[in-house]
Parts: sequence; C-alpha cells; structure tokens
Amino acid sequence: MPIVHMQEYEIGDRSTVNYDFMKEKLGGTPIDGLIVHTAGFDDEGGAFRIIDVWETREHADRFMARMMEMVGSPEDLPRPETAVPPTRESHYELHDVVKG
Repeated sequence: MPIVHMQEYEIGDRSTVNYDFMKEKLGGTPIDGLIVHTAGFDDEGGAFRIIDVWETREHADRFMARMMEMVGSPEDLPRPETAVPPTRESHYELHDVVKG
C-alpha cells in the first residue's frame, strides 16, 4: 500500500543549504521504493514541507535510516545551527495514486 511521509520545518532561515547538501550526498541515483519526492516553502502555513510518496512504509523507514546514517551528527552539516527536528511529521496510507 503506498504511503506518504510528510515532514514540516518551521520557516526561520530560508536557506536550503543543508537540504541541498544531503540531496547532493544521495548522488541522484534512483531510490528504491520512492514514487515521488517534493520539497518547498508553504508561506501561508509557515513551513518548509517535504512530502514523499513511497511504495510501502518499509521503503520509507529504510530510506530514513539511511539518511540518519548519512547525516551522522548535525555538526557534519554545512549549517549545523539550522539542523532542527521537524515540527511535524506523519505517515499515512494513500487511497489512490495517479501517475501522470
């Protein structure tokens, strides 16, 4: 069953340098089980939001574990002072997925 993994970070500093750093570390290779990844600023909602659609919850969990290994500690990021946990995070099953 496809699922969504959503993370929101309060907008403070609008820098995406840590996000871009991690994306570069991934190297642009296909990610097993990922259907779509989105990231962007929701100014009305006051959040930088990341929404991923995964084939299964297990795919999402494996990827998040890989990301945590890659980060190591916040001090390893270009802007460690902005490395904060999400203010909101959730998973939910999808009723339907339509691919364009």
